[in-house]
Amino acid sequence: TTHYLFIVVVAVNSTLLTINAGDYIFYTDWAWTSFVVFSVSQSTMLAVGAIYYMLFTGVPGTATYYATIMTIYTWVAKGAWFALGYPYDFVVVPVWIPSAMLMDLAYWATRRNKHAAILIGGTLVGLSFPLFNMVNLLLVRDPLEIAFKDPRPTLPAYMTPIEPQVGKFYNSPVALGSGAGAVLTVPIAALGAKLNTW
Repeated sequence: TTHYLFIVVVAVNSTLLTINAGDYIFYTDWAWTSFVVFSVSQSTMLAVGAIYYMLFTGVPGTATYYATIMTIYTWVAKGAWFALGYPYDFVVVPVWIPSAMLMDLAYWATRRNKHAAILIGGTLVGLSFPLFNMVNLLLVRDPLEIAFKDPRPTLPAYMTPIEPQVGKFYNSPVALGSGAGAVLTVPIAALGAKLNTW
C-alpha cells in the first residue's frame, strides 16, 4: 500500500511538471507550434516515471496506474479552466494511458525482464505517445482559433498572439514540405556519407 501511495504522490507531481513546464500541447493555443518539443519531453517523463515505479513494485500494470493518476489529475485541471469560463477545448488532456499500457505489456510479455521493459517498453512509449496525441489534437477545435479568441492569461506579453494571418502558415503545403525536407536532410546526408565510405 505504501508503494502505491508513493506512486500517487509522484504521479501528481509529474502532472504538475507537465502543466507548468511542458504545456505546449496541454494548452491548445500553442499546441501545434511546439508539438515536437512536447512529444519528446512528455514521452520521456512518462517512460522514466512509469518504468521506475513499475520496476519498483515489480507488478505489470503499474505503468498504466501511474498514467491514469496523471490523466485524472489533468482532467481536474481541465475542469478548473472550464469552470473559469474558458471553452472546453481550451485544454487538451495528453493521452498517456495507451502508451503506458504498451509498456506494461512489454514487461508482462517478457516475463518481467527489466531490460526488455526499458528498451522495448520505452521505445513503444516514444513511438506511440506522439501518435496518440496527434489524433487527440485533430479531434478538437482549431488551436489557433482558440489562441486568438481565448488567449491564456498566464502567457507573457511577447507570446500573446496578435496576427491571425500567421495561422495560415501551419496549413501550408509549402511549410510542411520545407519542414519535412529539413528533417530528412540530416539522415539522408548521413546515409550518403556512409555509402561514400564503402
